[in-house]
Order: sequence, then C-alpha cells, then structure tokens
Amino acid sequence: MNPFIELGIRHDIVNAITELGFEAPTPIQEQAVPVLLAGSNDFVGLAQTGTGKTAAFGLPLLELLDFSQKYPQALILCPTRELCLQISKDIEKYAKNLPDVHVVAVYGGASIGDQLRQIRRGVQIVVATPGRMLDIIGRKAIDFSNVRYVVLDEADEMLNMGFQEDINNILSTTPDEKKTWLFSATMPAEVRRIAKNYMTDPFELTMGTKNTGNANIDHHYYVIRARDKYAAFKRIVDSNPEIFGIVFCRTKIETQEIAESLIKDGYNADALHGDLSQQQRDKVMKRYRERSLQLLIATDVAARGIDVNDVTHVINYSLPDELENYTHRSGRTARAGKTGISISLVNLKELGKIRQIEKVIGKPFVKMEVPRGEAVVEKQLFAMINKVNEVEVNDNQIDAYLPKIMESFSELSKEEIVKRFAALEFNRFLEYYENAPDLNVDPSEGRGGSDRRGKSERFGRDGYKSDYTRLFINLGSVDDFSRGDILGYICNNTRISGKAIGKIDLKGVYTFFEVENAAVDKVFSGFQNVDFNGRTVRVENAGEGRGGERRSRSFRNGGESGSRRKREHGGGFRDFSGKRREKSRW
Repeated sequence: MNPFIELGIRHDIVNAITELGFEAPTPIQEQAVPVLLAGSNDFVGLAQTGTGKTAAFGLPLLELLDFSQKYPQALILCPTRELCLQISKDIEKYAKNLPDVHVVAVYGGASIGDQLRQIRRGVQIVVATPGRMLDIIGRKAIDFSNVRYVVLDEADEMLNMGFQEDINNILSTTPDEKKTWLFSATMPAEVRRIAKNYMTDPFELTMGTKNTGNANIDHHYYVIRARDKYAAFKRIVDSNPEIFGIVFCRTKIETQEIAESLIKDGYNADALHGDLSQQQRDKVMKRYRERSLQLLIATDVAARGIDVNDVTHVINYSLPDELENYTHRSGRTARAGKTGISISLVNLKELGKIRQIEKVIGKPFVKMEVPRGEAVVEKQLFAMINKVNEVEVNDNQIDAYLPKIMESFSELSKEEIVKRFAALEFNRFLEYYENAPDLNVDPSEGRGGSDRRGKSERFGRDGYKSDYTRLFINLGSVDDFSRGDILGYICNNTRISGKAIGKIDLKGVYTFFEVENAAVDKVFSGFQNVDFNGRTVRVENAGEGRGGERRSRSFRNGGESGSRRKREHGGGFRDFSGKRREKSRW
C-alpha cells in the first residue's frame, strides 16, 4: 500500500501520484500534509527547494476544496512564470482522476485574454505571479471573496524580487478568515514579517536548520584568474562527460554570451533569461527536459521554478549578489533525495564570499583543482569506451552490413581496430589540450599570482574588431529568433563554423552580426536567393548602409543567375538549430 494513504489522501489521488513515481512521502510532505489536511491553522513551512513542497500543499488542497463549485477557493502566489506553470501542471496531474477540477495559471508573457476566458469558465485553484494577478484584479475580472486558502510559495524569492506591495494588495481582496500557508527555502526577517502580518498563531515546520542547504549536495569551489574563467569552466565540463547541469550567471548579457560561446564551441547549451519571449523560454525548457540540452545557462530569476529531474551539477559561473540565493541555486540539483554537486568559480577577491556562504548553508566547501589537460583527455577517452561497452546493438539492422564491415577490417588486428576507434575521440581532445596551461591559482600567491601561460584558452578575443566584418540581416526577434537561433540559421545557410561568428546584436526586425573576414564571402554566397516564410532574406555589409543606393553585396531573388538553386527554408532554422546544438562535441 502506498504510504500516502496513511497521510489521509484518498485513493483516486494516490493512484495518480503513484503513476508519477511517488512511492513514499518526503519529510516535508510527511509532516506538513496531516497538519494542512486539518485545515484549521495558518502554516509556515521552511524547506529547501527540491524537497517536494508542491505536493505538500497541492495534495491537501485537492482534499479540502469543493469542486462541485466553480469559483476560486484557493490562490497560490509564486515568483516566476516557470514556477507558476510547474505548480499548475503538477496539481492537474495529481487531480487527473478527480472530476471537475479546474486550475488556471495566471502569469505575464502569455495572452491575458486566454487566462480571463479560463477564469470566466469557472476555476477553483488559481496559480499566479503577483504582477499579472494584480492586472486581472484591476480589471475586476475575478472574485476572491470565497477564497479559503492562500499559498505563498517561494516567499523569500517573491520579496527579493520586490513583490511585497503587490502581495499586500492581492491579499487585501481575500477574506480575513482564510487560511494562509507560507513556504520558503530561507527565513530572512522579511519573510518573518509576512508571517506576523498575515497569519494568526501559525503552525511552523522547519525541515533541517533554518537557511541551510540540502545535505545531499557537495559544494566545490575552484580558484582561478578572472580572465581564465571561461577556459576553466569548459575544462570542468569536459572532465564530467555525463554532466547535465544548470549554469548560473549574474546578468542576462553574461548568460547570453556564455551560451553563445558554448554553442560555437560545440556544446549542447542554450540560455534562459528574462529577455526571451514566453515561446522562446518554453522551447528552451522543452529541449532541456528532453535532455537534448546538456547545459542550461540561466539567471537567478529565470531559473526559479525549474523542476527537472537528475540535474547532476549546478555551476555558479558568477556568485549571486544575494548570498541566500546560493541556496536556491544549489537546490536545482539533488532533488527528491538524490545527490548532486554545486560548483563555484571564484577569483582571489571572492574567497571571502565562499566563507560567508558556508555560514549560510552550514556546510563546508571543498577546494578543487581545475583538471590538467591530460586528465580531461583521459576522462573523455574512457567515457567513450564506457559508451561502447553499454551501447545496445540492433542485430537485425546491422547484420546485413556486417560482412562488408568485417571485410574492411580484415587486414587490421583487434588491437589496431581498438586503437583507431579510440583515436577518433582521443586525437581531437589531445590536440585541443596539448600544452594547455595550469589554470589553478594558489591563494598564497596574492591577488596577482603567476601569469606564466601556455596555449591560450581565454574567453573572448583580443582585438577581434579588426579581424571581423559587421553584417546586417533582415531577420530579428519578431521572426521568433533568439541570438542562438540566428547563429544556427547563419551557420546552416553558409556552412561556416559557429566559431567564425562574433558578436550578434539582435533587434526587432533585423540583426547585426560579426563574421571573421575570411568567411565574409561564404556568408554572402550562402544567402543568395534564400527565403524565410515567403520573404527574401537580405544580407548586407553594415558599413554600406541600409538605405543607400549602393548595396554591392546584398542579394535578392533574380539578382543572380537562374542556375543557382533557390532554397526554401521557411521556419526550418528551428530543426537545424536544434540538431546543431544537440550534436555533442564528444
């Protein structure tokens, strides 16, 4: 019997969550569910991300609400649209065997008209971000006079994002006699004030010590020079061939730049930040959940609500400005009782922050050494060998080709065949890491440290302006392109490497991009007679101006010989950008 039955959850719901893989309640679920099912107390639950808080409040709501009535009875407020969508989808999954359960997700970046229509059709549970919820309240499009339960999820993060006044305004539209359930990963003074202002003698449940991190996470840090950060980051990734991680950056610009650099270098990566449209964000998250992305590069705000299983590593490319955000970041791994690693890349000036974070999470960091080049090569080689050992052979499909394969290898010994297969990967990494410098910094060196270097692996290019030409293309964000999509689209049409592309400046209806001088002719040749959704794609030298008469290197239909084959692409860049980014560099 599933132990959720013993907590007081009915069979229909337990059957649904059993299909989702819920075999036993997590500690927060085990202790919170019986208290919340009583429905008589306000509640404060302090627990880390990844411990199962959504089910801890979602399952009791499904037991307590009257679904024969089609008015709002529960309001769940959360900080981000990703978390809003995640919570609403999870509750719908828990309730799949129950009749007439209606949940609406209310968040910015999506059609408010669609959300209003769902509300008018009748809804019992509203999951919302504060900004969009206030907008709907302002339109007098929802009535919260019969709300019985309000859940404040990720309360600390909502306050960090400046939603205090919005929360006050929203809660003022709800009845005084409602019950308020507050969940938070940390308990700063601001969250304590919320509990005092909105609750009456709440039942308080703390899982672990306040503000501490998940005990299943190992915390590592690497001391490197700031200029070597990207090179050290890539080397750490290369030394973990099976990594499936989230990389945190401080700003949206840094997030996009790191993602683009990784894509150019052949990694399965993409960016998630606030400048992306909802459609673009959904596309990135779909690829990440399907594991066709290996690295998700994200800002703190964008990553809230990401609930993806089996994340092996969280990498702090930049430490957070607010040290308590480290707890939220690291909580993206080691979810549901699994283990994970949180890595921080720091320079000598940031060592003090590591000591401060240790106090916040109550757990020491382990200082690690950036692996030397030969160690990375060895890791990659044996990762490939393990894949060969574990690969499933489809005998029915391959048997027809086996005689020719054996004939091709007839003059090679078994040892020679093994050597040659191993060399396919080994040679590439060996060449890349040959004479690679030691990127570690000894804290005893002081701030400057040694600057003896071997092969350069620095992030960015010195003086790239003189080596690059700035071009214009008449496609932009209104065509549903992100900078990563534009990069893939250019490479697809020109067959040049992503490494030949420099800075990409995405605008609304056009984009500027830089390309190595040696590849300029290939770009113009590749975009002769290309259409996108029935519109001629135009590429020009940005220095020649877009409005003048002289466009000696722009192309239109009919501008070249009819012998050149016209290529119809439509929206096909999506397929290519997906395939390119899904092609592993190992």
